Amino acid sequence: MTRELLFAGFGGQGLLFSGKVIAYKGLIEDKNVSWLPSYGPEMRGGTANCSVILSDDPVGAPIISNPDVLVAMNLPSLDKYESQVKPGGTILVDSSLIERKVEREDVNVYYVPATKMAGENGAPTLANMILVGKLLQVFGEYDEELVKKALGKCISARHADLLDLNLKCMEIGRDYQ
Repeated sequence: MTRELLFAGFGGQGLLFSGKVIAYKGLIEDKNVSWLPSYGPEMRGGTANCSVILSDDPVGAPIISNPDVLVAMNLPSLDKYESQVKPGGTILVDSSLIERKVEREDVNVYYVPATKMAGENGAPTLANMILVGKLLQVFGEYDEELVKKALGKCISARHADLLDLNLKCMEIGRDYQ
């Protein structure tokens, strides 16, 4: 089994962190993993994306041309990558920031008002983790113990106090219908 994921949006939305959490979860599960961040020179506010490949087999190259999964956190990213998602793939859209609907009918689409939900739950910067929680739920891969271990690896000691808030946001995403 190989799954290629692309997280895309503006710099500062936590896309690289989201990819890192998924990658570490894959490592904990003994998967072969590739994590490739990409961002413009502006960093915050510029474009950013993160490619993650999880596989039972060795990963030959970290470049993703046609992802199985797209997590789009802004309209330019949805516009740019929607057509590249494999038929039968999955697109998660932050519907708080993206008003248009996905035009394709050959993909599974989940509209999650992640930015709005994050703000309502006192975590305005953690919309990304709501989407990660939903992503894991969609694939039936939300394992609380593994999620906590992966977050523990990704959250720096300086921000260790944010572990519970990140977990809470992932649970909000997991439970969103």
